[in-house]
Amino acid sequence: MMNSVGSPLLWGSFAVVVVVMLAVDMLLQGRKGAQTMTMKSAALWSLLWVSLSLLFNFAFWWYLNGEFGREVADKQALAFLTGYLIEKALAVDNVFVWLMLFSYFSVPASLQRRVLVYGVLGAIVLRTGMIFAGSWLVSEFSWILYLFGAFLLFTGIKMAIAKEDDGAIGDKPIIRWLRGHLRMTDELSGEKFFVRRNGLLFATPLVLVLIMVELSDVIFAVDSIPAIFAVTTDPFIVLTSNLFAILGLRAMYFLLANVAERFSMLKYGLAVILIFIGAKMLLLDLVHIPVGISLGVVASILALTLIINAWVNHRKDKLRQS
Repeated sequence: MMNSVGSPLLWGSFAVVVVVMLAVDMLLQGRKGAQTMTMKSAALWSLLWVSLSLLFNFAFWWYLNGEFGREVADKQALAFLTGYLIEKALAVDNVFVWLMLFSYFSVPASLQRRVLVYGVLGAIVLRTGMIFAGSWLVSEFSWILYLFGAFLLFTGIKMAIAKEDDGAIGDKPIIRWLRGHLRMTDELSGEKFFVRRNGLLFATPLVLVLIMVELSDVIFAVDSIPAIFAVTTDPFIVLTSNLFAILGLRAMYFLLANVAERFSMLKYGLAVILIFIGAKMLLLDLVHIPVGISLGVVASILALTLIINAWVNHRKDKLRQS
């Protein structure tokens, strides 16, 4: 049986927050139509999502403090924050994949918003199912945590040593299969996913992009969800930290879209985080690492990665100027 601190009140409050914020986001999306999200707007929305996540965590801590005491509240709130930070960091890689997809299919920025709105909605549904399935598996078969750990360790090492994939996206088997099985137009038709021609329904390339966005999120979720299980197996904390992180993905995309090439060192930092988490899961019976220590390690790795990245960018800029 899955053990959780999530009470009906907590689950209900979380659901209300998510539904209200998504409704507000989609309402504004509808009013602005196909306008491009500006850098300023993306920064404000990103700040809003992060602030809302931290506010939710504070409310979560306050509730647990009243119900179970300070020790439980501190531990669970730290678990949420650690899971949120891990997911937020890993999500950056997802953003870069979206950038490649939009670039390959020549989707203008004005149409990217629509794809990402549905992409995030789909990700919420898919990840919710994956998290509950994962929580059930962990509660029934505790040894599966070792499999998660081994997988994350392997993924981290692979990420660190793998070369950039320069192959054309159009040559991927899934793209060829979809194009071969969908009646599809050769060009975009505004924001439309489907159009009728000669009485027949055709998918536009925007459908293909949306499918690839959803598939990419599933692939990244296979990494990020087990990573949070290294911090906590409580389905409420795993789900809330994960969803709060991906709710701000659309704004993060537009915030980073123009500076993606300046994060060349990020994958190495993410690789180290995955290796650390994988090792932590494999050694959980031998070494107990408190949640606070895990949070400190993850935050330190990210901070060091950003510092190194800034130094690398500085050197590249100097070389260009010389």
